[in-house]
Amino acid sequence: MADIRAASRYVKALLDLAIEKNVVEEVHNDMLLFSSVCESNRDFVLMLDSPIIKHAKKREILQALFKGKVNALTLSIFDIITSKNREPLLPSIAKEFHNAYNTFKDVSKATITTTIKLDPALKAEFEKMAKTLTVRKQIELIEKVDKEMIGGFMLQVGDKQIDASIKNKLKSLKVKFNQNPYIKEF
Repeated sequence: MADIRAASRYVKALLDLAIEKNVVEEVHNDMLLFSSVCESNRDFVLMLDSPIIKHAKKREILQALFKGKVNALTLSIFDIITSKNREPLLPSIAKEFHNAYNTFKDVSKATITTTIKLDPALKAEFEKMAKTLTVRKQIELIEKVDKEMIGGFMLQVGDKQIDASIKNKLKSLKVKFNQNPYIKEF
């Protein structure tokens, strides 16, 4: 919890600075790149968390990996965080920056869960459906595949959810069958 609070402070400062320097899109892409590196390489995250590896070495690693590939502002936030010995916050900062960027750009997250991967036409249809559930102008559609759903879909936008899955319909049928009006309960 404290990590998220500290990360959100860095994110707010980074977003404000990126807006001021007019490099919001570049910094956002850099943070997405950093998040993908963290998700694909567990050893990288463990290195950032390690108390054994010196902070100067972590800074060198970050410089070697990202110098020339990311904006100077992104590289400077890496330097600031390593100078303050807060490297374990970097993955949280990258994720929180994406959320702050979505809020800044008025983008709403929607999660669609189906049994198969969506084709572009179906994905566009779900995006249109998600736009009707929110007041925001743009939708970031996150796809999930769940084979146990049997069929149908589940769309979640914020606190609203449409569950048109066969799994849910079977569950509601089971509840109805358990409520037998012909048997008197004492």
